[in-house]
Amino acid sequence: MIKVAKFGGTSLADATQFKKVHDIVKDDEERKFVVVSAPGKRFKDDNKITDLLYLTYAHLKYSVPYAPVLKLIEDRFNLIKEELNLSIDLEHEFEIIRKKLDDKCEEDYIVSRGEYLSALLIADYLQCDFIDAKDVIFFKYDGNIDKKKTQEKLAEVLGKSKKAIIPGFYGSYPDGSIKTFSRGGSDITGSIIASAAKADMYENWTDVSGFLMADPRIVKNPQQIKKITYQELRELSYMGASVLHDEAVFPVRQAGIPINIKNTNDPENPGTIIVGDDQADENYENPNIITGIAGKKNFTVFYVHKEHMANEVGVIKKALEIFEGKGISIEHIPSGIDSFSIVVPTESVEKLTHEIVEELKTKLMTQSVKTHKNLSLISTVGIGMAYKPGISAKLFNALGENNVNIRMIDQGSSEINIIVGVEDKDFEKAIRAIYNAFVK
Repeated sequence: MIKVAKFGGTSLADATQFKKVHDIVKDDEERKFVVVSAPGKRFKDDNKITDLLYLTYAHLKYSVPYAPVLKLIEDRFNLIKEELNLSIDLEHEFEIIRKKLDDKCEEDYIVSRGEYLSALLIADYLQCDFIDAKDVIFFKYDGNIDKKKTQEKLAEVLGKSKKAIIPGFYGSYPDGSIKTFSRGGSDITGSIIASAAKADMYENWTDVSGFLMADPRIVKNPQQIKKITYQELRELSYMGASVLHDEAVFPVRQAGIPINIKNTNDPENPGTIIVGDDQADENYENPNIITGIAGKKNFTVFYVHKEHMANEVGVIKKALEIFEGKGISIEHIPSGIDSFSIVVPTESVEKLTHEIVEELKTKLMTQSVKTHKNLSLISTVGIGMAYKPGISAKLFNALGENNVNIRMIDQGSSEINIIVGVEDKDFEKAIRAIYNAFVK
């Protein structure tokens, strides 16, 4: 069995965290390839190394002395080295960085050095191979990954290594210059490595023990999600749950590799397993039926009513063209026989509401266009909900008993989620009511 483990910035914030990573990797010989982020914050008001590197480049760009900021970075890495009694020559590495800065290097180079140095340190600590991401992750000049070249090179290099450390967040252009992913890109690197290694499991180590069924700021001590499908994950992510970015999971999802979200500070906790939609264990029965609840506030609804609308072709299309022309993204379009609603984020129409109403009236030839602000959308998600009688009734009854007025109902065609619209003032109360109704 092959496992690829990716450790985030909080997992590598200082020497104590490095020791935890060392013990986790050593504890399981199946963890063959390890992807690392740059050191994150050690405490609330601390700085992430990557933020300091961006600041270093800003100083360089605007001709402000960068040495004081770079010194902070150098001191952080040297402190980790000294506390772990490592032999790596960091002084030489920082000499190279200073020379590059003096030669007016590109921003991508300097901000990638956090991951690079972090990987050098952990490779020295674990006494295993160091593979520079620039030599195995390749970008095209248009900024997209060269998948074929990357997969071929990774297969070759990983095949020669028994255990290796790879820095996340960056790769290289065809000319060899450094190209970074967007922030949080180490997750993408880990996913690419897992796919190329044909891993049996991709472990993503953070400072939380997987995903929770609801926001802990709203629901007190919500249960941990033990297993979730990619489809459920997308539904919860779309509605605001803090989960992995689509781009970060796509390579492993495509390869059918499960992801295990685990906590570096609590390695014995099983965390959350993310599996393919067709890989869910048939014997796995979620005792709560639902998998999770997520939601977002501040939506505006445009309600359009027109007699005999069902007999008229293209009414909704005409309405959507108005929003498209203004670059406004549509969230939901619940519809009836002679009416439909268009739900959009309030911030996107705040200064355009009256203008849109008039355009809808003119283009659709109706005087019945109303708007309603302060709407929240709450999504209740669970693959076990499909074909299960009584779910909707249970949800609506829970809201009714808690005096929450439902302004909108929308169920996806996949039948794994039910979205309700409630007043912003009832948002937290509604989430608690749904959670309490379903969670045992």
